Amino acid sequence: MSEKELRQPIVCVLGHVDHGKTSILDSIRGTALAKSEKGGITQRIGATEISREILEKYAGSILGRTKIRIPGLLFIDTPGHVAFANMRARGGALADIAVLVVDINEGLMPQTIESINILKKYKTPFIVAANKIDLIPMFSPSKSASFRDCLKNQREEWVSEFDKRFYELVGKLYELGFSGERYDRISDFSKTLTIVPTSAKNSIGIQDLLVMIAGLAQRFLESEISLRDTGPGAGTIIEVKKEESLGIILDTVLYQGTIKRSDSIVLNTRNGTAETRIKALLVNSKRNRKALDERMFVRSASAVRILIADKLDVIPGSPIYVFRDEKERQKAFKEMEKEKSPDVQLHPTGIHVKADALGSLEAVAYELSQKNINIRYAAIGDISRRDLVSASTVNDPMDRLVVGFNVSVLPDAKDLLESGEVDVITGDVIYGIVDECVKRLEQKKLELLEEKKHQMPVPSKLIIMPEYIFRSTKPVIVGIKVLAGRVKVGDKLLKTDGRYGGTVKSLRDGEVSKKFCDAPGEIAAAIDGVTLNRQIFPGETLYVDIPQEVVKVVRESDMGDDIKDVLEDIIKIKRKEDAFWGTRYV
Repeated sequence: MSEKELRQPIVCVLGHVDHGKTSILDSIRGTALAKSEKGGITQRIGATEISREILEKYAGSILGRTKIRIPGLLFIDTPGHVAFANMRARGGALADIAVLVVDINEGLMPQTIESINILKKYKTPFIVAANKIDLIPMFSPSKSASFRDCLKNQREEWVSEFDKRFYELVGKLYELGFSGERYDRISDFSKTLTIVPTSAKNSIGIQDLLVMIAGLAQRFLESEISLRDTGPGAGTIIEVKKEESLGIILDTVLYQGTIKRSDSIVLNTRNGTAETRIKALLVNSKRNRKALDERMFVRSASAVRILIADKLDVIPGSPIYVFRDEKERQKAFKEMEKEKSPDVQLHPTGIHVKADALGSLEAVAYELSQKNINIRYAAIGDISRRDLVSASTVNDPMDRLVVGFNVSVLPDAKDLLESGEVDVITGDVIYGIVDECVKRLEQKKLELLEEKKHQMPVPSKLIIMPEYIFRSTKPVIVGIKVLAGRVKVGDKLLKTDGRYGGTVKSLRDGEVSKKFCDAPGEIAAAIDGVTLNRQIFPGETLYVDIPQEVVKVVRESDMGDDIKDVLEDIIKIKRKEDAFWGTRYV
């Protein structure tokens, strides 16, 4: 494959909050090594470009004789896994490769795991930046150096502590299915996850990171980064800006084909798919803003600012497709319709999910599925009255929940929200929303279980305590020990031979009347309809009698193994007279 056929790879940065995603990008943008090269680094619209000259300067000591064949690297300046998920291309991720930033001192955190899950989902290759090595105790100050040069100046104590933390990280990654190693110790990059120690604050290891990205991209992603500059362009909108004097401006990364000022584009708005003309294109060239005339065009992979002719409510993170004739226009609309369909597995039952963009909707849905939470409905947009009405009408109370990521509850839905018919969870951190969702569902499950226990007799086992006999008849008053389940006022009791064992008339704990007693527990019980030492006896084991319809409810509930064991005992007792008892409602 010739050098001309390769474009610059598109790179995104992900990681847990405060682990240094933004600092890594800042270091890439502002590192002294880039500033020393005239035109070597270009701050483009929504992206940062590192030239081949910069990469070649440091490639020799890291890649040996491997030649840098790509034109450079294009970093997307919007860090974070949600932004990554929202920036789509060809139905997958915009990025050819990603950098996962991990604080070497904290290790893998919730957003790190989320990031890894999203990278897995989109099958995006990635490199780990083990950041903040300068915070390891006894660090000897060093700036703008490769990691290996920095390592030469460190004390043995620091090296020992670094190795300890580094291989703890390697161990955690292994638990997630990745065999990782330090970049300068890897013999087979196709089988080993590359880890580059960095200090974004001191610009240490940044050059190593850049060269490793370039080397791995051109070695393993040649088919992905071959130029596609013939035909109409396709890109992803990084940011949407509204300027009164100009109009709607789209900061865009073009990943395929070309775009010029005379083109029209199809894009995704909050009101559906739309088309518009391009009024102007703007690119940066060696830090100088440059407007393009109609004869000039931008080729992939590049960042470009697009001024559109119409006032449209464009969705950030969504794709754009260029068209120049009617055939291309129809194809662009067809492609957009494909992109608008969320890749979310829906179920006949489950909760409702809303999000601000397609990628984040899929990311939230994916994390919920990892917790075995089914989704009945998923869509982009704020939470409306219709959403709450729809959720409130589902049969299962567990499904009356609406989860919203980066969205608001619309004013017309506030009264339904206050009614408490539907539970709503909103937020702007995925793992926070998912954790809260799990907690709410667990809480709801316990509430429903408690409600069931109050409404129906629970399979329970008790024993009459011989040392606590207070009255032998009308009613019998004795102390009972509840061995399993819950004994309630009104429960009918069953003897082990299947005969009637009385009815619980009241329960008292000292001077306090109780409606029920859970196992393990002891309580005084008034038992009506029987006489002590005639129908029931001190030390005798009794069961709470249940109707047949309770069998199915208990078996399908989470009432615990002890209650289910008691249920099986009761079924055996009942089947001495009715061989099919308990099967009529199953």
